[in-house]
Amino acid sequence: MNKFGAYLKTKSFRNNLLLAIGSVVLVVLIAFFSLSFYTNHGSGIPVPKLKGLSVDNATTLLKDQGFGYQIDSTFVADQAPGTIVEQDPDPGTSVKENRVIYLTMVSRLAPNVSLPAIEQTPYISAAATLASYGLKVGDTTYRSDIARNLVLEVRFSGQPIKAGTKIPKGSALDLVLGDGAGASEVPIPDLVGQDLDAAKFVIKNSGLTIGTIMGQGAVTDSSNAVVVGQFPIKTDSASTVSIGSRINLTITQGKKPNGAN
Repeated sequence: MNKFGAYLKTKSFRNNLLLAIGSVVLVVLIAFFSLSFYTNHGSGIPVPKLKGLSVDNATTLLKDQGFGYQIDSTFVADQAPGTIVEQDPDPGTSVKENRVIYLTMVSRLAPNVSLPAIEQTPYISAAATLASYGLKVGDTTYRSDIARNLVLEVRFSGQPIKAGTKIPKGSALDLVLGDGAGASEVPIPDLVGQDLDAAKFVIKNSGLTIGTIMGQGAVTDSSNAVVVGQFPIKTDSASTVSIGSRINLTITQGKKPNGAN
């Protein structure tokens, strides 16, 4: 142990230790500079901006600058087919020659989607639902109906279609909506000469209300009564009334007026 300690203090040991440390440092430096030279450390080619170019122009540019490329596709409704919409690496990134650049272009064929169930839903909800499916609202027309802005029918290329129909994503669909006034007016029914029960049935099924029923003479049995008058009555100048209007009746007991069926 004393001999080893004495050796550590000798000049020969110090020289050998310094030589070993120097050798290690030299090897590390040689490896570092050799690797940097081999990999062209710090040098590279900037990636060109390819977004917005056609796929043909983008691939030609990459070939001219010594890049490889790989292309994927996606569908974008408002972009021309074949347009580059994504690239990796980003423009301006320095990369080695022959680096593969990954491109995403707009596909030439739109995928099909199923028409969602939007009939009998409000226009605002229908438009939001169509947008979530990648579809658009085209023309809107109105049809007589009591419900305002409710979707009554969906049309594609002029033809009515139902929920579940397959259509290309990005398609514009025409909607037929209710105008909110379709059932606000209904025809005045002709009730004179009908049995009271039949007249009541017609009034209710016309969207109207039974008003005052007045007897002409003694009416002891309403089940055997006949309508001999009504108000309002259909005329050349007035043939409709507002939905829910009251129809007043005049009845008589058990006989129909002359000329009634």
